[in-house]
Amino acid sequence: MRVFSIQSGVVRESAALPEAPPDGGFLWLACERPEFEQAIAAIQASLLASAGATLVDLHVSDLLNQQLPSRFDYISSYDLLVFRRLAASHPAAVPLPAGAAASPAHRPSHPPRGGLPVLRRIDTSPVGFALFDHVLLTVHPAGCSVLTQYATRLVGAGTAASRAAGAQLPTGAAELMLRIVNLMVDGYLELRRDLTRQLDHWQTELLHPQARFTNWNALLQARTALHQLDQICEDQRSAIQDWIEALASWDMDPDIGAGQPLGHVGGQRGLELLRVRSRDVLEHIERVVTHVRRLEQNAETAVQMHFSVQSNRTNDIMRTLTALTAIFLPLNLIAGIFGMNFEFIPLLHKESGFWWAMGTMVLIASLLSGLFWRKRYLARSGR
Repeated sequence: MRVFSIQSGVVRESAALPEAPPDGGFLWLACERPEFEQAIAAIQASLLASAGATLVDLHVSDLLNQQLPSRFDYISSYDLLVFRRLAASHPAAVPLPAGAAASPAHRPSHPPRGGLPVLRRIDTSPVGFALFDHVLLTVHPAGCSVLTQYATRLVGAGTAASRAAGAQLPTGAAELMLRIVNLMVDGYLELRRDLTRQLDHWQTELLHPQARFTNWNALLQARTALHQLDQICEDQRSAIQDWIEALASWDMDPDIGAGQPLGHVGGQRGLELLRVRSRDVLEHIERVVTHVRRLEQNAETAVQMHFSVQSNRTNDIMRTLTALTAIFLPLNLIAGIFGMNFEFIPLLHKESGFWWAMGTMVLIASLLSGLFWRKRYLARSGR
Protein backbone atom coordinates (compact mmCIF):
# COMPACT_ATOMS: atom_id res chain seq x y z
CA MET A 1 0.00 0.00 0.00
CA ARG A 2 1.33 3.41 -0.99
CA VAL A 3 -0.32 6.55 0.35
CA PHE A 4 0.47 9.94 -1.17
CA SER A 5 -0.59 13.28 0.26
CA ILE A 6 -0.50 16.18 -2.20
CA GLN A 7 -1.01 19.64 -0.76
CA SER A 8 0.53 23.08 -1.29
CA GLY A 9 2.81 21.80 -4.03
CA VAL A 10 4.36 19.16 -1.77
CA VAL A 11 4.09 15.37 -2.14
CA ARG A 12 4.46 13.18 0.91
CA GLU A 13 4.41 9.39 0.84
CA SER A 14 3.67 7.01 3.65
CA ALA A 15 2.67 3.39 4.09
CA ALA A 16 0.00 4.02 6.74
CA LEU A 17 -3.63 4.43 5.78
CA PRO A 18 -5.06 7.88 6.62
CA GLU A 19 -7.31 8.13 9.66
CA ALA A 20 -8.62 11.66 9.04
CA PRO A 21 -9.65 13.84 6.11
CA PRO A 22 -6.78 15.59 4.32
CA ASP A 23 -5.95 19.03 5.70
CA GLY A 24 -6.06 20.76 2.34
CA GLY A 25 -5.02 19.07 -0.87
CA PHE A 26 -6.01 15.46 -1.53
CA LEU A 27 -4.89 11.85 -1.00
CA TRP A 28 -3.93 9.06 -3.35
CA LEU A 29 -4.27 5.53 -2.00
CA ALA A 30 -2.58 3.08 -4.38
CA CYS A 31 -2.52 -0.66 -3.84
CA GLU A 32 -2.20 -3.85 -5.83
CA ARG A 33 -5.18 -6.15 -6.27
CA PRO A 34 -3.94 -8.96 -3.95
CA GLU A 35 -3.19 -6.36 -1.27
CA PHE A 36 -6.60 -4.73 -1.74
CA GLU A 37 -8.30 -8.11 -1.34
CA GLN A 38 -6.49 -8.84 1.91
CA ALA A 39 -6.84 -5.36 3.46
CA ILE A 40 -10.35 -4.47 2.27
CA ALA A 41 -11.68 -3.97 5.80
CA ALA A 42 -8.86 -1.56 6.75
CA ILE A 43 -9.21 0.31 3.45
CA GLN A 44 -12.97 0.70 3.92
CA ALA A 45 -12.41 2.10 7.42
CA SER A 46 -9.77 4.51 6.10
CA LEU A 47 -12.10 5.69 3.30
CA LEU A 48 -14.87 6.30 5.83
CA ALA A 49 -12.52 8.39 7.96
CA SER A 50 -10.85 10.34 5.14
CA ALA A 51 -13.61 10.57 2.49
CA GLY A 52 -16.74 10.15 4.58
CA ALA A 53 -18.00 7.13 2.57
CA THR A 54 -17.13 3.53 1.78
CA LEU A 55 -17.21 1.42 -1.36
CA VAL A 56 -20.38 -0.54 -2.01
CA ASP A 57 -20.05 -4.31 -2.24
CA LEU A 58 -20.68 -4.50 -5.98
CA HIS A 59 -17.95 -1.97 -6.67
CA VAL A 60 -15.56 -3.90 -4.44
CA SER A 61 -16.28 -6.96 -6.58
CA ASP A 62 -15.60 -4.89 -9.70
CA LEU A 63 -12.25 -3.77 -8.37
CA LEU A 64 -11.31 -7.38 -7.60
CA ASN A 65 -12.50 -8.71 -10.95
CA GLN A 66 -9.53 -9.40 -13.22
CA GLN A 67 -11.73 -9.94 -16.29
CA LEU A 68 -13.91 -6.82 -16.06
CA PRO A 69 -13.91 -4.64 -19.21
CA SER A 70 -13.44 -0.88 -19.05
CA ARG A 71 -16.53 0.79 -17.61
CA PHE A 72 -17.72 3.81 -15.65
CA ASP A 73 -20.23 3.96 -12.79
CA TYR A 74 -21.06 6.37 -10.02
CA ILE A 75 -23.07 6.93 -6.87
CA SER A 76 -23.60 10.10 -4.86
CA SER A 77 -20.38 9.60 -2.85
CA TYR A 78 -17.86 8.70 -5.52
CA ASP A 79 -17.23 7.78 -9.16
CA LEU A 80 -15.88 4.39 -10.21
CA LEU A 81 -13.79 3.93 -13.35
CA VAL A 82 -12.34 0.59 -14.45
CA PHE A 83 -9.80 1.02 -17.23
CA ARG A 84 -7.90 -1.80 -18.88
CA ARG A 85 -4.34 -0.74 -19.35
CA LEU A 86 -2.51 -1.25 -22.63
CA ALA A 87 1.11 -1.19 -21.56
CA ALA A 88 4.14 -3.21 -22.64
CA SER A 89 4.62 -5.89 -20.02
CA HIS A 90 7.64 -8.11 -19.57
CA PRO A 91 6.23 -11.04 -17.58
CA ALA A 92 8.04 -11.91 -14.41
CA ALA A 93 7.29 -14.20 -11.56
CA VAL A 94 5.38 -12.20 -8.95
CA PRO A 95 5.24 -13.81 -5.51
CA LEU A 96 1.68 -14.27 -4.30
CA PRO A 97 0.54 -14.31 -0.71
CA ALA A 98 -0.44 -17.58 0.87
CA GLY A 99 -3.79 -18.86 -0.33
CA ALA A 100 -3.98 -16.34 -3.17
CA ALA A 101 -3.66 -18.93 -5.95
CA ALA A 102 -7.33 -19.81 -5.79
CA SER A 103 -8.49 -16.20 -5.88
CA PRO A 104 -9.78 -14.70 -9.16
CA ALA A 105 -7.75 -11.56 -8.43
CA HIS A 106 -4.51 -13.44 -9.23
CA ARG A 107 -5.59 -15.20 -12.37
CA PRO A 108 -4.09 -13.92 -15.63
CA SER A 109 -6.32 -11.34 -17.25
CA HIS A 110 -5.86 -12.76 -20.71
CA PRO A 111 -4.38 -15.95 -22.20
CA PRO A 112 -0.95 -15.54 -23.80
CA ARG A 113 -1.25 -13.85 -27.18
CA GLY A 114 0.05 -15.42 -30.33
CA GLY A 115 1.26 -13.97 -33.56
CA LEU A 116 3.50 -10.97 -33.24
CA PRO A 117 5.90 -11.12 -30.27
CA VAL A 118 5.02 -7.52 -29.37
CA LEU A 119 1.35 -8.52 -29.05
CA ARG A 120 2.31 -11.18 -26.52
CA ARG A 121 3.90 -8.41 -24.42
CA ILE A 122 0.75 -6.30 -24.21
CA ASP A 123 -0.85 -6.53 -20.78
CA THR A 124 -4.55 -5.73 -20.64
CA SER A 125 -5.18 -6.06 -16.92
CA PRO A 126 -7.82 -3.69 -15.51
CA VAL A 127 -6.96 -0.83 -13.17
CA GLY A 128 -9.72 0.41 -10.88
CA PHE A 129 -10.26 4.03 -9.78
CA ALA A 130 -12.57 5.08 -6.97
CA LEU A 131 -12.77 8.88 -7.09
CA PHE A 132 -13.98 10.73 -4.00
CA ASP A 133 -13.95 14.50 -3.56
CA HIS A 134 -10.49 14.60 -1.99
CA VAL A 135 -9.37 10.99 -2.13
CA LEU A 136 -8.41 8.76 -5.05
CA LEU A 137 -8.20 5.01 -4.52
CA THR A 138 -6.53 2.99 -7.29
CA VAL A 139 -6.36 -0.79 -7.48
CA HIS A 140 -3.64 -2.16 -9.77
CA PRO A 141 -2.68 -5.66 -10.89
CA ALA A 142 0.27 -7.28 -9.15
CA GLY A 143 3.59 -5.85 -10.27
CA CYS A 144 1.95 -2.96 -12.11
CA SER A 145 4.55 -0.87 -13.93
CA VAL A 146 2.05 1.99 -14.33
CA LEU A 147 1.82 2.44 -10.56
CA THR A 148 5.59 2.49 -10.17
CA GLN A 149 6.14 4.77 -13.12
CA TYR A 150 3.60 7.41 -12.20
CA ALA A 151 4.44 7.31 -8.48
CA THR A 152 8.06 8.06 -9.38
CA ARG A 153 6.96 10.87 -11.67
CA LEU A 154 4.65 12.32 -9.00
CA VAL A 155 7.32 12.32 -6.31
CA GLY A 156 9.81 13.86 -8.74
CA ALA A 157 7.35 16.61 -9.71
CA GLY A 158 6.93 17.52 -6.03
CA THR A 159 10.56 18.46 -5.56
CA ALA A 160 11.67 22.09 -5.48
CA ALA A 161 13.88 21.62 -8.55
CA SER A 162 11.01 20.20 -10.61
CA ARG A 163 8.67 23.00 -9.58
CA ALA A 164 11.31 25.54 -10.56
CA ALA A 165 11.61 23.79 -13.96
CA GLY A 166 7.87 24.19 -14.54
CA ALA A 167 6.59 20.76 -13.51
CA GLN A 168 3.01 20.92 -12.25
CA LEU A 169 1.33 18.66 -9.76
CA PRO A 170 -2.29 17.58 -10.29
CA THR A 171 -4.68 20.03 -8.69
CA GLY A 172 -7.18 17.41 -7.53
CA ALA A 173 -7.98 13.73 -7.32
CA ALA A 174 -9.90 13.81 -10.61
CA GLU A 175 -6.99 15.29 -12.52
CA LEU A 176 -4.66 12.74 -10.94
CA MET A 177 -6.91 9.94 -12.18
CA LEU A 178 -6.93 11.34 -15.72
CA ARG A 179 -3.15 11.66 -15.73
CA ILE A 180 -2.75 8.00 -14.78
CA VAL A 181 -5.27 6.96 -17.45
CA ASN A 182 -3.46 9.07 -20.03
CA LEU A 183 -0.18 7.42 -19.05
CA MET A 184 -1.70 3.98 -19.67
CA VAL A 185 -3.03 4.99 -23.10
CA ASP A 186 0.27 6.59 -24.08
CA GLY A 187 1.99 3.35 -23.09
CA TYR A 188 0.24 1.64 -25.99
CA LEU A 189 0.95 4.48 -28.38
CA GLU A 190 4.64 3.83 -27.82
CA LEU A 191 4.18 0.29 -29.18
CA ARG A 192 2.96 1.51 -32.57
CA ARG A 193 6.43 1.48 -34.12
CA ASP A 194 7.11 -2.14 -33.10
CA LEU A 195 3.67 -3.26 -34.25
CA THR A 196 3.99 -1.52 -37.59
CA ARG A 197 7.54 -2.80 -38.19
CA GLN A 198 6.63 -6.42 -37.53
CA LEU A 199 3.47 -6.32 -39.64
CA ASP A 200 5.43 -4.65 -42.45
CA HIS A 201 7.91 -7.53 -42.25
CA TRP A 202 5.09 -10.02 -42.71
CA GLN A 203 3.66 -8.02 -45.60
CA THR A 204 7.04 -8.09 -47.33
CA GLU A 205 7.28 -11.84 -46.78
CA LEU A 206 3.75 -12.36 -48.07
CA LEU A 207 4.42 -10.39 -51.26
CA HIS A 208 7.93 -11.75 -51.95
CA PRO A 209 7.76 -13.58 -55.31
CA GLN A 210 10.42 -16.18 -54.38
CA ALA A 211 9.37 -16.82 -50.79
CA ARG A 212 6.74 -19.28 -49.69
CA PHE A 213 4.83 -17.98 -46.68
CA THR A 214 4.03 -20.73 -44.15
CA ASN A 215 3.40 -18.77 -40.94
CA TRP A 216 -0.37 -18.70 -41.41
CA ASN A 217 -1.15 -19.76 -37.83
CA ALA A 218 0.82 -16.86 -36.37
CA LEU A 219 -0.81 -14.42 -38.79
CA LEU A 220 -4.28 -15.65 -37.81
CA GLN A 221 -3.42 -15.28 -34.12
CA ALA A 222 -2.12 -11.76 -34.75
CA ARG A 223 -5.35 -10.76 -36.49
CA THR A 224 -7.36 -12.21 -33.59
CA ALA A 225 -5.21 -10.32 -31.07
CA LEU A 226 -5.65 -7.06 -32.96
CA HIS A 227 -9.40 -7.59 -33.04
CA GLN A 228 -9.42 -8.12 -29.27
CA LEU A 229 -7.40 -4.92 -28.80
CA ASP A 230 -9.97 -3.11 -30.92
CA GLN A 231 -12.74 -4.30 -28.58
CA ILE A 232 -10.73 -3.25 -25.52
CA CYS A 233 -10.18 0.22 -26.99
CA GLU A 234 -13.89 0.54 -27.74
CA ASP A 235 -14.69 -0.24 -24.10
CA GLN A 236 -12.13 2.33 -23.01
CA ARG A 237 -13.65 4.96 -25.25
CA SER A 238 -17.15 4.22 -23.94
CA ALA A 239 -15.96 4.49 -20.34
CA ILE A 240 -14.26 7.85 -20.91
CA GLN A 241 -17.28 9.17 -22.81
CA ASP A 242 -19.50 8.21 -19.86
CA TRP A 243 -17.07 10.02 -17.57
CA ILE A 244 -17.21 13.15 -19.74
CA GLU A 245 -21.01 13.05 -19.70
CA ALA A 246 -20.89 12.80 -15.91
CA LEU A 247 -18.64 15.87 -15.81
CA ALA A 248 -21.33 17.84 -17.62
CA SER A 249 -23.58 17.54 -14.56
CA TRP A 250 -20.98 18.73 -12.08
CA ASP A 251 -21.60 22.43 -12.78
CA MET A 252 -25.29 21.87 -12.02
CA ASP A 253 -24.44 20.92 -8.46
CA PRO A 254 -27.22 22.20 -6.14
CA ASP A 255 -24.55 23.47 -3.72
CA ILE A 256 -23.40 26.10 -6.19
CA GLY A 257 -23.57 29.46 -4.50
CA ALA A 258 -23.31 28.05 -1.00
CA GLY A 259 -19.88 27.77 0.57
CA GLN A 260 -17.20 26.75 -1.94
CA PRO A 261 -18.90 25.29 -5.00
CA LEU A 262 -16.91 22.67 -6.88
CA GLY A 263 -14.08 23.07 -4.43
CA HIS A 264 -12.91 19.51 -5.03
CA VAL A 265 -11.91 20.41 -8.61
CA GLY A 266 -10.71 23.97 -8.05
CA GLY A 267 -13.85 25.89 -8.92
CA GLN A 268 -15.37 26.47 -12.34
CA ARG A 269 -11.99 26.98 -14.00
CA GLY A 270 -10.72 23.75 -12.51
CA LEU A 271 -13.77 21.97 -13.89
CA GLU A 272 -13.15 23.39 -17.36
CA LEU A 273 -9.51 22.27 -17.25
CA LEU A 274 -10.69 18.84 -16.13
CA ARG A 275 -12.97 18.62 -19.15
CA VAL A 276 -10.12 19.65 -21.44
CA ARG A 277 -7.90 16.92 -20.00
CA SER A 278 -10.72 14.39 -20.33
CA ARG A 279 -11.17 15.25 -23.99
CA ASP A 280 -7.41 14.94 -24.46
CA VAL A 281 -7.51 11.41 -22.98
CA LEU A 282 -10.40 10.57 -25.28
CA GLU A 283 -8.45 11.86 -28.28
CA HIS A 284 -5.50 9.63 -27.35
CA ILE A 285 -7.82 6.63 -27.16
CA GLU A 286 -9.21 7.56 -30.58
CA ARG A 287 -5.66 7.47 -31.92
CA VAL A 288 -5.17 4.01 -30.44
CA VAL A 289 -8.43 2.78 -32.01
CA THR A 290 -7.46 4.26 -35.39
CA HIS A 291 -4.03 2.64 -35.30
CA VAL A 292 -5.34 -0.79 -34.29
CA ARG A 293 -7.92 -0.72 -37.06
CA ARG A 294 -5.29 0.38 -39.56
CA LEU A 295 -3.12 -2.56 -38.54
CA GLU A 296 -6.09 -4.91 -38.96
CA GLN A 297 -6.76 -3.51 -42.43
CA ASN A 298 -3.08 -3.78 -43.37
CA ALA A 299 -2.96 -7.42 -42.30
CA GLU A 300 -6.15 -8.20 -44.22
CA THR A 301 -4.92 -6.30 -47.29
CA ALA A 302 -1.59 -8.13 -47.21
CA VAL A 303 -3.36 -11.51 -47.19
CA GLN A 304 -5.60 -10.50 -50.08
CA MET A 305 -2.65 -9.17 -52.07
CA HIS A 306 -0.73 -12.38 -51.35
CA PHE A 307 -3.47 -14.53 -52.87
CA SER A 308 -3.82 -12.09 -55.78
CA VAL A 309 -0.10 -12.38 -56.49
CA GLN A 310 -0.29 -16.17 -56.24
CA SER A 311 -3.22 -16.16 -58.65
CA ASN A 312 -1.34 -13.95 -61.10
CA ARG A 313 1.73 -16.21 -60.89
CA THR A 314 -0.46 -19.23 -61.58
CA ASN A 315 -2.00 -17.47 -64.58
CA ASP A 316 1.47 -16.59 -65.90
CA ILE A 317 2.60 -20.21 -65.57
CA MET A 318 -0.52 -21.53 -67.27
CA ARG A 319 -0.12 -18.99 -70.10
CA THR A 320 3.48 -20.06 -70.67
CA LEU A 321 2.59 -23.73 -70.64
CA THR A 322 -0.28 -23.11 -73.05
CA ALA A 323 2.02 -21.22 -75.43
CA LEU A 324 4.59 -24.03 -75.33
CA THR A 325 1.86 -26.56 -75.99
CA ALA A 326 0.69 -24.50 -78.97
CA ILE A 327 4.27 -24.42 -80.33
CA PHE A 328 4.76 -28.19 -80.17
CA LEU A 329 1.26 -29.08 -81.37
CA PRO A 330 2.03 -28.68 -85.15
CA LEU A 331 5.36 -30.44 -84.61
CA ASN A 332 3.52 -33.40 -83.13
CA LEU A 333 1.14 -33.28 -86.09
CA ILE A 334 4.04 -33.52 -88.59
CA ALA A 335 5.65 -36.32 -86.57
CA GLY A 336 2.31 -38.15 -86.47
CA ILE A 337 1.80 -37.85 -90.23
CA PHE A 338 5.24 -39.24 -91.06
CA GLY A 339 4.69 -41.98 -88.51
CA MET A 340 1.66 -43.42 -90.36
CA ASN A 341 1.94 -47.00 -91.66
CA PHE A 342 1.36 -46.18 -95.32
CA GLU A 343 3.74 -47.58 -97.91
CA PHE A 344 3.80 -44.50 -100.09
CA ILE A 345 4.31 -41.15 -98.25
CA PRO A 346 5.92 -38.14 -99.95
CA LEU A 347 9.60 -37.66 -99.06
CA LEU A 348 9.54 -40.86 -96.99
CA HIS A 349 12.04 -42.74 -99.21
CA LYS A 350 14.15 -39.74 -100.22
CA GLU A 351 17.53 -39.02 -98.68
CA SER A 352 16.62 -35.35 -98.04
CA GLY A 353 13.15 -36.12 -96.61
CA PHE A 354 14.31 -36.15 -93.01
CA TRP A 355 16.01 -32.76 -93.36
CA TRP A 356 12.99 -31.25 -95.10
CA ALA A 357 10.76 -32.43 -92.24
CA MET A 358 13.16 -31.18 -89.57
CA GLY A 359 13.59 -27.82 -91.30
CA THR A 360 9.84 -27.40 -91.60
CA MET A 361 9.37 -28.23 -87.91
CA VAL A 362 12.11 -25.78 -86.85
CA LEU A 363 10.64 -23.06 -89.06
CA ILE A 364 7.13 -23.54 -87.69
CA ALA A 365 8.44 -23.59 -84.07
CA SER A 366 10.47 -20.40 -84.68
CA LEU A 367 7.57 -18.55 -86.25
CA LEU A 368 5.18 -19.51 -83.45
CA SER A 369 7.76 -18.66 -80.76
CA GLY A 370 8.32 -15.24 -82.31
CA LEU A 371 4.60 -14.63 -82.58
CA PHE A 372 3.94 -15.62 -78.95
CA TRP A 373 6.93 -13.58 -77.76
CA ARG A 374 5.62 -10.54 -79.61
CA LYS A 375 2.23 -11.01 -77.98
CA ARG A 376 4.01 -11.38 -74.60
CA TYR A 377 2.74 -14.90 -74.07
CA LEU A 378 6.33 -15.95 -73.38
CA ALA A 379 7.59 -12.65 -71.95
CA ARG A 380 9.64 -12.85 -68.77
CA SER A 381 7.83 -11.60 -65.69
CA GLY A 382 8.92 -8.21 -64.38
CA ARG A 383 8.89 -9.40 -60.74
